[in-house]
This record gives sequence, C-alpha cells and structure tokens, in this order.
Amino acid sequence: MYINPLIPTPYYLIDENLLVKNLEILKEIKRRSGAKILLAQKAFSSYYFYPLISQYLDGTTSSGLFEARLAKEHFGKEIHVFSPAYKDSEFEELLKYADHIVFNSNAQLIRFKDQALAAHKTIGIRINPEKSTQTHGIYDPCSPTSRMGIKIADLDESLLPFISGFHFHTLCQQNADALEETLIAVEAKFGRYFSKLKWLNFGGGHHLTRPDYDIEKLVKIIKHYKSKYNLDIYLEPGEAVVLNAGFLVATVLDVVHNDMSIAILDTSATCHMPDVLEMPFTPPVIGTIEKSPFHYRLSGDTCLSGDNIGDYYFPEPLKIGDKVIFEDMALYTIVKTNTFNGMGLPSIYARKANHQDVLVKQFDYDDFKNKLS
Repeated sequence: MYINPLIPTPYYLIDENLLVKNLEILKEIKRRSGAKILLAQKAFSSYYFYPLISQYLDGTTSSGLFEARLAKEHFGKEIHVFSPAYKDSEFEELLKYADHIVFNSNAQLIRFKDQALAAHKTIGIRINPEKSTQTHGIYDPCSPTSRMGIKIADLDESLLPFISGFHFHTLCQQNADALEETLIAVEAKFGRYFSKLKWLNFGGGHHLTRPDYDIEKLVKIIKHYKSKYNLDIYLEPGEAVVLNAGFLVATVLDVVHNDMSIAILDTSATCHMPDVLEMPFTPPVIGTIEKSPFHYRLSGDTCLSGDNIGDYYFPEPLKIGDKVIFEDMALYTIVKTNTFNGMGLPSIYARKANHQDVLVKQFDYDDFKNKLS
C-alpha cells in the first residue's frame, strides 16, 4: 500500500474506493430485499464522506441531539434517533432534526410522546428479546441487568396505539444466522403485535460487507417479514459501511527490550483506537507475517502501562522511522479519539478515487486546550 512520505504521522486514511465497494454491497442488499439501510453514526460520523454515503443509503441513525443535528445538516434523508433516555432540555430541539424517535422504556414514551406526535414524528420503542447470541458481554443488550429495551413482560399494551415500530439491536459483528436466531425469539414474544406496526428495525451489528456474510439468508429473512406482516424493514449498520476502508498510519519512535522487543509508536491504543482495549481485539497490520524471528509488541506513546496494540511478526527488524499501517481503522476510531496525556489527535485524510490523498481535518494544540477550559 502506498504511503505518502510527506504526510506527518499519525493519521487516518479513508479509502473512498474501498468505501464504495462496501456501499455497492449494501445497495445490492437493498435492491434484492427491499429493506432500508441507515448509517449508524455512532460508528462513523466523519461528515466529509456523507455526500458519498448518502448516494447509497436511506438515512442515518443517531444516539442523541448532536448526531441528529449532524445528520440533518450534512446527510439528509431519514433521521432515526434512539437514546436510553432523553433530556427535557434537549428534546424540543431534537424534534427539529429527527423523523423517527425510538424510546427505551414505557416511562420515556409516556413522558415525551405528546411532544413527538405534535411535531408529526414517528414513534418506536426498543424491545429486548432476551436472546443472547454473542460472548462479548459489554456489547450484549440481552445480558442480565441490561438497561436496553423493554422485555415482553414489561410492555405496556396501552401504549401500542402510539407506536409505529419496534426496534431491537442485539448483534455485534455477526452473521445472518445470529439475526435468524434472534428473530425467532422476537417473533415468539412480540409477533402478535406486528400487525399493528408499520416497521421493524433490526438494528446494527450486522457484518454485511464481510466476505463470508450470508447475504442470501439475510435477503430471505427480510423478504419473509416484509411479506408476512407487510412491514418496512430497517437495518442500521455502522461497521459494515466502512469495514476495511480505513487505515491508521504511524511511525516507530523507539524500540526497547524487556523480555521481548517493544516498538513504541507515535500513536496510542487508548487515545486513537480505544476498541483495541475495550473489545478487545488485535487490528491487522500491513506487511506482518504469521511467524518470524522478528517479533514485536506494538505499543503507544502514553504513560498507560497497558497501552499495547498487539504482538506481531515482521519479515525484517523494525527500526526507528519505519511506518506501521493498521487496517480496519475507520470504525469506532475517529469517533472515540481522546487526548489523554496530551496526545495529539491524528489527522484525517481521504484517498480519492484517483488515489490522491486529500486532507479532511487536521488537529493541533488548540483542540486539546479548548476541550478542557
């Protein structure tokens, strides 16, 4: 992969050709299934790319006021909003931007439904099918004591006349078989109400653009629910939109030795790719191999002892000044960056269709300073 030596590291690079490759897959899923697909801005909200993404998708889903406003200003189309709880001080402004408001509890729906309906907004409610299909507890809304969604035992049927749709989001980086399993539970518990609805939102966590994703099964599932219940079906992927389309380019600052070789980079897991520690996962690095004598732990340049990105094998020794390119760095990276230890934020570049790298956003000391006081 070509890296421009004149661009200072660290920086994110979003490849628009790879982004379009994902968007074409999503476009084909829409065409074949009749579903609507939304961008989950919580995973990727670099609005420079919204004009491109909006050519393919039906709108966005937001987690609150700021994302909804961003969608209104730069994306357009349908704007869906879900939050575990809404603030009285923000709700009136939120109604200026949102088309669909999804509530997390009976109490929240009761509190805000009159305002939403008066503003001609569609109301939905998040349901909890109580069906776990994953092992990542931090990302499992169906885990015990989860605060996400209403269980069937707690659904207030008197509120159904105000509700246009059900929303559930139970998956994380999963295939269509997990959706199928989840829908069995959803239909068994909530299916008797489907005839009163206009739409179902299958949420996010669908790895639709992963090479092994079972698109045939997905299309079959969507068509079944559309025809059986005459419902609009929504999907709201975040990762799948930008999967494998982004990179983080860093430079080796030093190599130290303590039982193994440790390369200190000018980037950081905790500051620039927090999901590495939260998920956790080890991001791919271009040019690494399965096994070699040149074994390194790649680490960040902060005081956090655990600021380690992962262990890798290289075909030759790393040296100061070498570039390290992390893959799959568009999703849940740019939206989660922070300036712990006074670390600067990586610049953002777009690699255009003609392979020219264009600066999208550059950060400096003022971005750190003005955040704090």
